Amino acid sequence: MRNSAFAFLLSLLLPLVTLAQAPVQYLLRFPNALHHEAQITVVFPELPAGALSVRMARSSPGRYALHEFAKNVYAVQATDSKGKTLSISRPDPYGWDVAGHDGTVRFSYTLYADRIDGTYAGIDAQHAHLNIPATLAYARGLEQRPAAVRFELPTGWKVSTQLQPDVAGITWTAPHLQYLMDSPVSLGNHARRTWQQEGRTIEFDLLHDGTEAEFDQFAKQAQAVTREASAVFGELPAFDFGRYTFIANYLPQASSDGMEHRNSTSLTSSQPLRTGAMRNMGTVSHEFFHAWNVERIRPRDLEPFDFERANMSNSLWLAEGFTQYYGGLIMRRAGLLTDEQYSQSALSGLVNALLNSPGAKQYSPVEMSQQAPFVDAAASIDPGNRANTYLSYYEIGGANALALDLELRQNHKTTLDVFMQAMWLQHGKPQANFAPAAPYTLADVQRVLGQVAKDTAFAGTFFRRHLLGHQLPDFEKLLAPAGLLVRRTNAGKASLGPVQLTFADSTITLGSNTLVGTPLYVAGLDREDKILSLDGQKLRSRAELAELLGRHKPGDVIRVEYHSRTLPRTAQVTLYEDPSLEVVSYEKAGRPVTKKMQQFRTAWLGSKWKSK
Repeated sequence: MRNSAFAFLLSLLLPLVTLAQAPVQYLLRFPNALHHEAQITVVFPELPAGALSVRMARSSPGRYALHEFAKNVYAVQATDSKGKTLSISRPDPYGWDVAGHDGTVRFSYTLYADRIDGTYAGIDAQHAHLNIPATLAYARGLEQRPAAVRFELPTGWKVSTQLQPDVAGITWTAPHLQYLMDSPVSLGNHARRTWQQEGRTIEFDLLHDGTEAEFDQFAKQAQAVTREASAVFGELPAFDFGRYTFIANYLPQASSDGMEHRNSTSLTSSQPLRTGAMRNMGTVSHEFFHAWNVERIRPRDLEPFDFERANMSNSLWLAEGFTQYYGGLIMRRAGLLTDEQYSQSALSGLVNALLNSPGAKQYSPVEMSQQAPFVDAAASIDPGNRANTYLSYYEIGGANALALDLELRQNHKTTLDVFMQAMWLQHGKPQANFAPAAPYTLADVQRVLGQVAKDTAFAGTFFRRHLLGHQLPDFEKLLAPAGLLVRRTNAGKASLGPVQLTFADSTITLGSNTLVGTPLYVAGLDREDKILSLDGQKLRSRAELAELLGRHKPGDVIRVEYHSRTLPRTAQVTLYEDPSLEVVSYEKAGRPVTKKMQQFRTAWLGSKWKSK
């Protein structure tokens, strides 16, 4: 019976025997989806003599920390082509060595999966959301072999993926391991909306608990976003199989995330369209921009991606940060945000983050990029001082993208769009074997910036000061030509500084590190300290604290009584003005707006698709 079952399995999994290299064949079944399990079988055929090293990935494309996916794999078995049980040993926690095979290894295991996001895998009775590095085992030495994947689907489930289906829509293929690992899969009864753009098919597959009308509206907005993104670069990428797929799971059990892939993106959120459409669309905008920036315009230090270690790059300020900037800008150009909404959300967030972050004084954007393996969904149990040493490469890169765009527009008669187009033509559009043919270095980026600005000295200075150094942009000066003002959000109001506070039993517990230079930091208070009284008053709520601070002005000195790791202490706290910043239009600030300002703002924030 074992031999018959194996023969039947092979008959299911061998549709591609005409390929030059025998494909690695996968079969995924979900008999215990209620308990978040999948049964996975991998057939490795036509093997050379010697033990086969089977691995689970330790990292995933688009994530830079280690995730140790092997921890969710168990009930491992291996047989040869005749069904004979093979010897398995563990060389390390991440893999299995299979010995004694006859040229074929049938490797099977159970996968536990209960996190729905862009990094892990989530399986339940409703669907299966599969990030491939968290799902499929692979073998060393077979990385260039094609892969053929089949799914034994529960009734009503369909397949959503960038993988290429055969004519019958039964077997899904990838040309090699790099492509397979970069191809997420969603299985379930998803709805689909499709549109044509520049001769390509864009499809939006969605699992959600909303209405068809909500999806129709959301898909219409997504189409406006894809058009504006294409207008930045002048064209869509030549998607490998003529299509791009948004793979979206907007379900209560999902975690909010977005993960870019070569011809698709994974979108997960617990926010339904009826309440979270704009937040979810922000992720759509960001991730689609990645189809150019990082998937094809790719740093050399990430190409090829290594699944067995943490992958460090010095260019995430560009790959992620510039994408962060364009995510909001494209939504504005697509008409999904007004000028005021864009200023209050995207622009205020970037400016406030860069100018008020102690971390920006510790690490440059290049150095901040190199911190990704420690922070990008990385897990640790020991407290760190990230509040004072780190600013996300999304924010530090996005803020510098904003500054560079305005600098180019004001002083060099060009734009960041033109820079991105140049990067695309030189380092993104050339492709080979489903991968970038000319991944870039930092020197390449500086060279292209010099070409676009027609000023190599400017490019070198910008890199030295802002990307390799710590000099902050003058946003007040840069935003003024657009009729936008940088101002204090709470001007004149006294503050203790940003810190997490918990109120209980007339005691305030500091839940986070105090920031360098803030009143509490200068006074010597830090995480887990418990404030017993401020200015002689016991405080029971945030409202009472706000009332107390409202009676004071910046520069006032108040007494604090607190416990530091159980030791009673007192200190004098000098209040300062709330440093929070916001970007508002001159109209909202009551300032006159000139015609020249309006023209500048329109040229920057207005739709580019209409002008193509």
